[in-house]
Amino acid sequence: MEHEMQYRRLGASGLKISALSFGSWATFGAAAGRKEARELCALAHDRGINFFDNAETYSNGESERIMGDVLGDLRLSRDSYCVSSKVFFGSVEAPRPTQHGLSRKHIHDACEQALQRLRVDYLDLFFCHRPDPEVPMQEIVSTMDRLIRQGKVLYWGTSEWSAKEIAEAVEVARAMHFELPTMEQPQYSLLHRARVEVEYAPLYADIGLGTTIWSPLASGLLTGKYNQGVPADSRLATEGYQWLQKLVLSDDKNRIEGVVRLQAIAEELGCTSAQLAIAWCLLNPRVSSVILGATRTSQLVENLGALGVVERIDDTIKARIEACFG
Repeated sequence: MEHEMQYRRLGASGLKISALSFGSWATFGAAAGRKEARELCALAHDRGINFFDNAETYSNGESERIMGDVLGDLRLSRDSYCVSSKVFFGSVEAPRPTQHGLSRKHIHDACEQALQRLRVDYLDLFFCHRPDPEVPMQEIVSTMDRLIRQGKVLYWGTSEWSAKEIAEAVEVARAMHFELPTMEQPQYSLLHRARVEVEYAPLYADIGLGTTIWSPLASGLLTGKYNQGVPADSRLATEGYQWLQKLVLSDDKNRIEGVVRLQAIAEELGCTSAQLAIAWCLLNPRVSSVILGATRTSQLVENLGALGVVERIDDTIKARIEACFG
């Protein structure tokens, strides 16, 4: 059954983005080609998704190039969707010193390159993909402020920064009358809760921080597909993602036991464990948008079904879900 998309403000900003969004990490340019990418973006937009997430480092820029070509080919009205990029890791193998990090030069160059690859005149959201201790905070904040004043970026934020680092950026921005960071893109799922629920709590009250969370399914672990090991055709078995396999499957026995319990609750509610895990993320009012990843339209349709599961989760069921991994 198709459920109507929900829209949430991006933190304290006036921008409303879809509660479920679509990202291309580890898919476009890797697992999904242009045909699949076109089908996925068309379906996402048709089902109400208005936020498409990307980054310079995804497939070394190819992900942005494919997304830009696809969104352009679909001839969508530019005011009907938002796109993002992230800057830090660079878009080339073995980047030179000026091709990565958060120096003024690289932030400027990465923004220009993202605009070209995504075929847009401005980025709705631009994230500092990681903190950079080698660059003064004033340089980072002032560069983002300049891009906003130039009309090349509308909102800037961070990804996987600590609350202390974000607070420092806010302090600099206020002192210099620069644009404050609007959003953070952290990992958040039933297996990764502390940063979003505890560490960032003061920032929600102080600046109304928005969050566009990634990996709501813990890279697929919460779907149950790794209960019997790593399938040969899965992302964790792909060359170059061994680091992710180690991260996802650490302490796998206890985690998989939790996934089995989660699957039992999903069966009671008449949904999949993936839908239940995504719906649980949506219950958090501090989550502005849950970024979905998919290589097939059937997978995206399933995940979009999480919208209809949220209303089935009362306080008792929520407690049972969280107890699976507590």
